[in-house]
Amino acid sequence: MDNLEATFYVFIYIAGELALLFIVISFLIGLLQEYIPPDKIQKVLGGQRYPIVNNIFGTIFGALTPFCSCSTIPITVGLLNGGAPFGAAMSFLIASPLLNPVIIALLLSLLGLKITIIYFSIVFLASVLTGVIWQKMNLQQEIKEGIIQSTSCCDCSPVGIAETTTNKQKISKAFKGAWKLFAQMLPWLLVGAAIGAVIYSYIPEELIVKVAGPNNPFSVPIAAVVGIPMYIRASTMLPISTVLLAKGMNIGAIMALIIGGSGASLPEVSLLSAIFKKKFIIIFVLTIFFWATFAGILFNILI
Repeated sequence: MDNLEATFYVFIYIAGELALLFIVISFLIGLLQEYIPPDKIQKVLGGQRYPIVNNIFGTIFGALTPFCSCSTIPITVGLLNGGAPFGAAMSFLIASPLLNPVIIALLLSLLGLKITIIYFSIVFLASVLTGVIWQKMNLQQEIKEGIIQSTSCCDCSPVGIAETTTNKQKISKAFKGAWKLFAQMLPWLLVGAAIGAVIYSYIPEELIVKVAGPNNPFSVPIAAVVGIPMYIRASTMLPISTVLLAKGMNIGAIMALIIGGSGASLPEVSLLSAIFKKKFIIIFVLTIFFWATFAGILFNILI
């Protein structure tokens, strides 16, 4: 009964904190997006400048969009159709599901400032460099003819980059978009909070330390491999990770799991297969695995 009561209180605490953060951050970003017309985004990403600068802008755009991985793809297709440089679009593709404000806010709240800064720095650099490298490799040649104009496996589309007339309308639309996005993500938040609460109360620390503790040299690459087929959203994994960290799981394995699961989920890979040829898909998965493993190892060294 004591464990059951503790589980309930931990669940309420985690779920309440996540819900409040999610709504507030989604509303603020939705409001920002209401003031950024799509044509301005195309102009920024398609400007005549050094390619790496376009990649940086693509990463920043991805960092301002609270999308899940699979709903990132229609935006990527739109950028390519609109004439944005391939490298910039690819930087957006990597950054959007991993670096958006919702994830950063959850990281900051649940895991602290130091971990958040390291995570942001690694993923930002990874997104920029991936765009640069893929463009150098001419992977734009791997795009299939007749790019699909709109494709999505879930209804977690952007809060909204649209044109409205008055400030009141913009605020209203941003709030409605934030609430809609929250309603769509609520089951995942609750699942993460519930799993975290159960782990907190019932899973022995000794077991977690043995399987994924600091003394297991293979915990990081294993976590990166496991994360990809799991399709575990960061909003689900983050509340679980706080409990796993307290129980003794090393921070590197947690980060590898988050990046692998959020960056290259099976639904996302399936959607990308409709747009790109097999060579690109293989490179995409291997790239996410590399960055997930690299980030995990670096986290274990720094923390």
